[in-house]
Amino acid sequence: MKILKKIIKYLSISVLVIFLVINAIIIFSGRWYLYKAIGTTYLHGKSGPSSTEYQIFENRKIAASNPQPWPISKDYNTGKLSNDLENKFKEVEVHAFVVIKNDTLIHEQYWDHYSDTSHTNSFSMAKSYTGALLGFAIQDGFIKSVNEPVSKYIPEFKNDWRSKITLQHLVTMSSGIDFDESYANPFSYPAEGYYGTDLLKASTQYNKMASEPGTVYKYLSGNTALLGYCIAKATKKPLSTYLSEKLWTPLNCEQSAYWSLDTKDGLEKAFCCINSNAKDFSRMGKLYMHLGNWNGKQLLDSNYVRNSISSFNCNEEDCKPHHTYGYAWWLTEYKGMTVFYMQGMLGQYVICVPEKKLIITRLGRKRRENKGTNHYPIDVAYCIEAALTLNK
Repeated sequence: MKILKKIIKYLSISVLVIFLVINAIIIFSGRWYLYKAIGTTYLHGKSGPSSTEYQIFENRKIAASNPQPWPISKDYNTGKLSNDLENKFKEVEVHAFVVIKNDTLIHEQYWDHYSDTSHTNSFSMAKSYTGALLGFAIQDGFIKSVNEPVSKYIPEFKNDWRSKITLQHLVTMSSGIDFDESYANPFSYPAEGYYGTDLLKASTQYNKMASEPGTVYKYLSGNTALLGYCIAKATKKPLSTYLSEKLWTPLNCEQSAYWSLDTKDGLEKAFCCINSNAKDFSRMGKLYMHLGNWNGKQLLDSNYVRNSISSFNCNEEDCKPHHTYGYAWWLTEYKGMTVFYMQGMLGQYVICVPEKKLIITRLGRKRRENKGTNHYPIDVAYCIEAALTLNK
C-alpha cells in the first residue's frame, strides 16, 4: 500500500511539473494558441486536428443562394465497391465517397453516420478555392493581374526583399518565404495559423528568404494565407462573401458552408478550413473540368483555369512535370491519364480525370502517407480505381 501511495505521489508531482513547464513555455513564448491546441486535441484524446471540429472556431457563412441538386444517372448507385477497396476506405476512416460521370451523379456512399449534408473540413482543398478567387478578382477588375506585387496590399513588404513577391508567386507556392511547414511541431506556422487568433501577424512575421521569388516551388500554407488577405483587401469583401457570390451560388451548391476564421469578425483561414459536404465540393471539379464554364455560362476565364491546372515551371531539380503544382491545384498522371486534384491533409480529395469525364470526391479522417509511382498519394489511386470499377 505504501508503494502504491508513493507511485501515485510521484505521478502527481510529475504531472504537475509537466503542467508547469508547458505553461511556462506558452507564457514566455507568447504562443497563447497552444492552449486551444492542447485543449481541443490531447485533452480530448486526439493527437491533432479533426476533420469535423469546425465548431471549435468562429466561422463565417458561405451562403448557398441558388441550390440545385446534381442530375442523377440512370445507373445511380447500381455499382458496388469491391470488398478490397471498401476495406481500404474503412482503414483510413473514409466517411464520404462521391463519383460524378458526365456531369451526373452515379455513386454516393457514406460511412460512420455521415450523410450528404454532413459538414467536414476541406483543410487544404481551400487553397484551390482561394486560387480561384484570385482569378475572379482579376476578372472583376479588383486586381490587375497575377503579376501585381503583394506589397500593394501588405505595405511592410515594400521594406525588404519581399517587395519582389507577386500574387503569382503566392498562388504557385514560389514566394521564397521561409515558412516552417512542419505539421508535427506545435511552434510551426501551420499550428499557429490553424489555432491562432491573428492570421495576418502570423503570416507576415516570416521575413527570411529561402530562395529568390519565382525560382523554387515549395508547398507552404503561409503563401495562401497571404494571398487570401490580398484578395479580401482588393475586393473589400470577406473571402466567404466573395466565394458565395462567385462560386457557391453560381455553382448551385445545395448547402451553405462555413469558413473558419482566426477570430470573431476576423480573417478566413485561406489556406484551409472550408466546411462543406462531398457533393458540393465536387462542383469545383466540374467547373475546372469544363475550363471555367458552368452549364453553358463562362464563370471563370478559361485561360486562368488552364494555368491553374498546368505545371508551374520551377527551377528546382526534382520538380517533375508529372507531379507538380499549378495555381493551387495538384497535377499528376495515373495509368497514362491526366489527373488534377484538390487535396486536404486528412485525405480530403476532389479528383478530376478528364479522359474519363470523372470527378471523384473522398472525405475522411485519415490518409495514407505512402506515395504512388508518380508521387501522388496512394489514396488517390484507390479512389480512381474505385470510380473506374463503378463505371464499368
